[in-house]
Amino acid sequence: MAAVPPRTRHARIHVVSDVHGNVRDLARAGEGADALVCLGDLLLFLDYADPARGIFAELFGEANARRLIALRTDRRFTEARALARGLWEGVDHDTVVVGAVRKQYAELFAALPTPTYATYGNVDLPDLWPEYARPGTTVLDGERVEIAGRTFGFVGGGLPSHLRTPYEVPEEEYAAKVEALGEVDVLCSHIPPDVPELLYDTVPRRFERGSRALLDAIRRTRPRYALFGHVHQPLAPRMRIGATECVNVGHFARTGRPWVLRW
Repeated sequence: MAAVPPRTRHARIHVVSDVHGNVRDLARAGEGADALVCLGDLLLFLDYADPARGIFAELFGEANARRLIALRTDRRFTEARALARGLWEGVDHDTVVVGAVRKQYAELFAALPTPTYATYGNVDLPDLWPEYARPGTTVLDGERVEIAGRTFGFVGGGLPSHLRTPYEVPEEEYAAKVEALGEVDVLCSHIPPDVPELLYDTVPRRFERGSRALLDAIRRTRPRYALFGHVHQPLAPRMRIGATECVNVGHFARTGRPWVLRW
């Protein structure tokens, strides 16, 4: 894809989130688009749909992955953490995991088209991104950029949760990143605004964490769109809040299809 001229009309932007290791479809996600927007969670650590896949299964086997998934699904989080601690005992966590992450990131970033605008998900490791983001991939977090004549604001990461994923940001820090954006046409984040219908995942039957700061910004600044992922099977994939169309762009790891934004 060529770089998007600043005043392009009839622009077509493809948006993905929750890639979770789907390199094959990511390599095609920008076809026919002026730009690709990626809302994070590139890594596949634990695959609830296929426990044989992911970093955890590679290290500890499918049986242990199934056990961990079952405990988390049953909301037995204390037992899940105890299981993980036992498996990690005697293992150099940082060396082993970072090595597996580097392997995934090398493949995933190589698959991103030009131009791509990306932010982090809650399972990503932001410190490693500068090593793999090539020219043509712009990484933004608490920052804004103009794409085809529209202003996009990006907020990466998640909020603290019982899962203790790698990039969880304290609420005050997250709110400061949202505030730094000001008024934008398209508000891009990994997690949704704090609305129950957007946060409830119908498969594990639980609420994920959403951001009150995002919801307040939507009501205050009235962006045209608020785009996000994080919740893989949401009760409501989209809804309108005032003038803003709020859209969960989909679980790209499963669908392999980007959400299309046109104007």
